[in-house]
Amino acid sequence: MIDEETISVIIPTYNEAGNLKELIPLIRREEDPKILEIIVVDAQSSDETQQVAENLGVKIFKSKRRSRAHQMNLGAKHAKGSIFYFVHADTRPFKGFAKDIYENYLRGKLAGCYRYSFDSTHISLKINAWFTRFNGIFAGGGDQTLYITSSLFEELEGFNEKYTIMEDFDLNRRIRKISGFHVIPKEVIVSARKYEENGWLRVQLANLAAFILFLLNSNPESIKSLYCTLLKQQKT
Repeated sequence: MIDEETISVIIPTYNEAGNLKELIPLIRREEDPKILEIIVVDAQSSDETQQVAENLGVKIFKSKRRSRAHQMNLGAKHAKGSIFYFVHADTRPFKGFAKDIYENYLRGKLAGCYRYSFDSTHISLKINAWFTRFNGIFAGGGDQTLYITSSLFEELEGFNEKYTIMEDFDLNRRIRKISGFHVIPKEVIVSARKYEENGWLRVQLANLAAFILFLLNSNPESIKSLYCTLLKQQKT
């Protein structure tokens, strides 16, 4: 039964044509039979995201809502793998991720993420990335990618779609109440574009404000409104 475990890679997108051209071939290069499928869930992109996904031969589903929580739930609804791996389009897993996920599953670690490093040499971002090795309340953000068994995901009823931001931390918090959460001691590569567009201090302030409001159980729409006000632009 264990040998039949397979992985569905689920990627929420909005105007990510360029990133998909890099990410999907990167995942395909794994050539691991446990990767059953790659699913793109697109929120009505105005660029060529959907066409790129179709040309690369992955499964694509169209979302009427531009919301990562909704898009990832939609992808999970159609996924056939027994393990889901949620990946942002501007994140780059390294070779061997499927083996890592499967080995952690065999050890009974039903959910977890990676550390990350940025595609930037900026010292402030190196410091940010260094903290992703710790498995505390700040661990498990979407940029770290997330693997979770389909059975645990279903038990938790997936992402809470009230959260149009912080949906990853909300799910992580619920995972920890009933199961362990693991940080794999390897690094995925994350785009620094948000910091380049807004500046390091502005992003840090936005992240901190959003996290404080989240911990205070503030209204999810209030969190999103403040975050978008502090930053120049938001992508799915």
